[in-house]
Amino acid sequence: MKVIKLRDGKERSLLKRHPWVFEGSIASGRADVGETVRVESHAGEFLAWGAYSPASSIRVRAWSFAAAERIDASFFERRIARAVAVRVRLPIESDAVRLVHGEADGLPGLVVDRYGDTLSAQFTAAGVERWKGVIADALLKVTGLQRLYERSDASVRELEGLPPITGWLRGAPTDAGDTVITIREQGWQLTVDVARGHKTGYYLDQRDSRKLFADSVRHFGVQRVLNCYSYTGGFSVAALAGGAAEVTSVDSSGPALERASVHVTLNGFDATRHTAIDADVNATLRRFIDEGRRFDAIVLDPPKFASTAAQAERAARAYKDINRLAFGLLEPGGLLFTFSCSGGVSADLFHKIVAGAGLDAGIDGQIHARTGAAPDHPMTVTFPEGEYLKGLVIVKQIT
Repeated sequence: MKVIKLRDGKERSLLKRHPWVFEGSIASGRADVGETVRVESHAGEFLAWGAYSPASSIRVRAWSFAAAERIDASFFERRIARAVAVRVRLPIESDAVRLVHGEADGLPGLVVDRYGDTLSAQFTAAGVERWKGVIADALLKVTGLQRLYERSDASVRELEGLPPITGWLRGAPTDAGDTVITIREQGWQLTVDVARGHKTGYYLDQRDSRKLFADSVRHFGVQRVLNCYSYTGGFSVAALAGGAAEVTSVDSSGPALERASVHVTLNGFDATRHTAIDADVNATLRRFIDEGRRFDAIVLDPPKFASTAAQAERAARAYKDINRLAFGLLEPGGLLFTFSCSGGVSADLFHKIVAGAGLDAGIDGQIHARTGAAPDHPMTVTFPEGEYLKGLVIVKQIT
């Protein structure tokens, strides 16, 4: 077993069970791409077993902090079985579930979602890439499913020196191009394209927020809804399910909007209650202000503006701008569901950004709820970087 020795004093994070070792913390040692290494302190004490990634600034990702652990096929089967068992205990009203959530499940770089009878997986780090075949077999064995689609096309693979890979990894259907699956969520029907959809196909992390939005639309008697960065219309369906009379979905992806319109009719709603606009959100918000449009509820669920803390300042300006415009479009007493999925923007910073947006708009509001990722996207106490999605539910003050 190859040994990675840390610089003096750099063992503290591993002693606290944080799973990352950065390049600058290493005194000596190297290994092949994804190879399992023994990580030792400067004094030679065992710290962790990890996967080595020579191309990444995160040079080692820890598999285990137990010296007696062996990183083999049975290790991955146990970890996957444990992750799946946790999800079985959760009260999730859907047949689409995140089964493996990277570091939070002790499998750094691996994300696995279940969509009905199909698994969709992302391998984004050198370690899980090296063990891909073993992991694929374990996933099918533990879940009892037969189909596994690979969506290893996330940009973070470039940081690991890995090329993008997509396609059926196990159990390809007769028509390998048939990648659209219908799932159930909160009694609604939604379709997911595991080959072309965002991430592994859909944003399962917003499942609980979509339910909260439907309930809020119903409770507040919301009639006019604006869903920004709507993707395939999950929040739009939630709004209609909550009783909204008019829903406008805005996104810059025509195919996503087409699917959103399909979802409206798939769930039995009158298509005339839904308008899809293929356009830039920021420009559309400004146009609506110029036109004097007003809405009873607005959803802002933009893509990631900042992957790292270094990008937070630029992201803050973008978040502030869209929230300021949204405040101006809300009726007094209206609801704003605003989110950030940027790992580089903390929940505290996001709150300050939205507060600044309200101040610039001359508007105040009450925070009715703080939201995060659904519980099948867990965050551990030793890995705070796992908290990427944060949201605020704000009721605009009535003057």
